[in-house]
Amino acid sequence: MLALDRIIDAARAAPRSIVLPEGSDPRIAAGARRAVDEGIARPILLGAHEEVLAALGGDARGIAIEDPATAPRGEAYSEALHLLRRAKGMDLPAARRRIREPLAYAAMMVRQGDADGTVGGAVATTAETVRAALQIIGLAPGAKIVSSFFLMILCEEYHAQKGAYVFSDCGLVIDPDAAELADIARAAAHSYTAMTGEAPRVAMLSFSTNGSARHQRVDKVVEAVRLVRQAEPDLVIEGELQFDAAFVATVGAAKTAPGSQIRGDANVFVFPNLDAANIGYKIAQRMGGAKAIGPVLQGLARPANDLSRGCSQDDVFHMIALTCAQASRADAGRALPSAMPARVDSLWQSPRPSTDLGVTRAG
Repeated sequence: MLALDRIIDAARAAPRSIVLPEGSDPRIAAGARRAVDEGIARPILLGAHEEVLAALGGDARGIAIEDPATAPRGEAYSEALHLLRRAKGMDLPAARRRIREPLAYAAMMVRQGDADGTVGGAVATTAETVRAALQIIGLAPGAKIVSSFFLMILCEEYHAQKGAYVFSDCGLVIDPDAAELADIARAAAHSYTAMTGEAPRVAMLSFSTNGSARHQRVDKVVEAVRLVRQAEPDLVIEGELQFDAAFVATVGAAKTAPGSQIRGDANVFVFPNLDAANIGYKIAQRMGGAKAIGPVLQGLARPANDLSRGCSQDDVFHMIALTCAQASRADAGRALPSAMPARVDSLWQSPRPSTDLGVTRAG
């Protein structure tokens, strides 16, 4: 069975409530309808009731419709947002205006436990989608940054090696330092388990394998591995590794040291920067024929994911399924942060956030 089929089956076994802020978009409506028909989720579509119902072709069976502009819980959400953001200068009237925006309303639904996850970005930019998630849902306990991954699926006859793999970070963090790279690696490992139910084997990629080259960029990867092992001693992680040593068994046996736990059988690939990750996943997708699903966000307290503005209804359906998988693995008892760390907040002061955050798309 394909890894994606397993994810869909897992979602079907425990359907989750997923809020989609762009409910009047036909692709969102079609993806939500399929999610209901296949029994994987309980969608909530945001928007003017008449517009959302029209996008659904008049058939809202199994789908809740909610308009942030008129919803009864809007005032409670506004008060919650005011408390959350008043240290950043947001007064109650500003919170009321903000919560009428579907992305913010959806994020607050997730924060308040009225939905298990949210999926947006079919209309909004990545920067807008991630900003709402960061400011309202916040970072997971222990996480320092939000990053992303692509689920790469090799399932065609011509793929000599088949399976599901995580590539990270292909969409957000441009040039992580060693600590940030370690955070990305840990998040990617947990994302892999959430998606597949299997144990992660993390390869920290570089142009060097076990000291075959010396450079400060190699040192960064080596330090990231040390930090991960310090934080999670039981996690299987190695690096620095070249991609062939991490993916091809014969190459791994030749290049890695005796006793290596990864010899061509890594399933999580962490790239040293966004240049390498973005290029790598697109080569795998376009030349290698891999199915690329994402970018899926990681590091948030609760699931919130981004779609490509060029997404199809199938992309919407698959992202709903992935978000359900994340929600099922989430620790329901963990506390949400009261506010964002200052460093993450400053990320959004870039004059061109869409350049930093919207550079990679599965389509």
